[in-house]
Amino acid sequence: MHPSAAENARRAFVEHFGNEPAHIAYAPGRVNLIGEHTDYNDGFVLPCAIGFGTAVAIGPKLGDLIDVMAADLASEDSFSADSPMADCPDLEWTKHVRGMAAVLRDSGYQLSGANMAISGNVPQGAGLSSSASLGVALGLALKAQFGLDALGMVEIALAAQRAENVHVGCACGIMDQLVSACAQEGRALSIDCRSLETLPVAIPSDVSILIVHSGVRRELAESAYNDRRQQCDDVTRHFSAKALRDVGLDQLLAEKQNIPDVQFRRARHVVTENARTLAAANALSRGDLSEMGRLMAQSHDSMRDDFEITVEPVDRLVALLQSAIGPEGGVRMTGGGFGGCVVAILPQAKLSDAIAAVKRDYRTPDGSEPLIIETQAAGGARLIV
Repeated sequence: MHPSAAENARRAFVEHFGNEPAHIAYAPGRVNLIGEHTDYNDGFVLPCAIGFGTAVAIGPKLGDLIDVMAADLASEDSFSADSPMADCPDLEWTKHVRGMAAVLRDSGYQLSGANMAISGNVPQGAGLSSSASLGVALGLALKAQFGLDALGMVEIALAAQRAENVHVGCACGIMDQLVSACAQEGRALSIDCRSLETLPVAIPSDVSILIVHSGVRRELAESAYNDRRQQCDDVTRHFSAKALRDVGLDQLLAEKQNIPDVQFRRARHVVTENARTLAAANALSRGDLSEMGRLMAQSHDSMRDDFEITVEPVDRLVALLQSAIGPEGGVRMTGGGFGGCVVAILPQAKLSDAIAAVKRDYRTPDGSEPLIIETQAAGGARLIV
């Protein structure tokens, strides 16, 4: 865990409310190694948590009001625990906070007055799930403050997902919240997004995870993300299936002439990505970086050509890194698309060469050097205090 998020939340709480918080909850962001846009299609994903996240400091307050301050934004909000969404400001962070409280209340959990301070260090607009880490940290903080003992980590993840779907307006799947809540240090998390079963996949100790921000900021809720979800749903209805997870590639190909081209290509990405993700979990568990790299390359090509969610700077960055890494490892765009980051898996011996290549040959659209993050798989959400 990067230490500044928890310490910043604690310091902001003390400065703003005048006393120490009763609890500090922390939840990490994530990077998805492979399995993009499969989660809301009941498919498979392979993310891991990263060493950046969001911390929520919380303490008691008399009455019904929940007072919240976002330390990194110098912004404040106050709302009733009985009606969290009433008169909600048109600010995304407040929708996340109020939405989480509303989902818990609608699920039968009792909330009352509280003070909260929030701080995070997940790069914004990078596709590293700053929003999911916020939702999960909020859920864990509210659980601790109000003694919501029946609220398990999977339930917190589901509540955070519902808050994004219903109150923020992003039709995200469960992957981001579930890995933030349930990740294990040193392991990726293979997730079946239908059953919510998880399987930790050990990452060899001599393997590095490199994340590079393209410098193209993405706005998920305002992007074409929801359009892609609708296109997937169109094909699901065509087959009278529960989800695209239930449609086989041969079945899809046989119906190609009866499905509009755009919808067909969207579905082909999802169907083939599910197969790649399962194969990648197996390859990673064996330490087979050559096979992992081949699958990651196929995944990126599919996102570029069939799902059409990459952008030119991202494609250029992927090609540059793959050239530096060679056949023992891989790189692909990660996240919802339309900008954000790429993720590479590579031997530690190749790390310095890969970083040097990016610094030498890539600049963001505004001409600056990109944000480069070397990380290991981190643990999931936890109480600091």
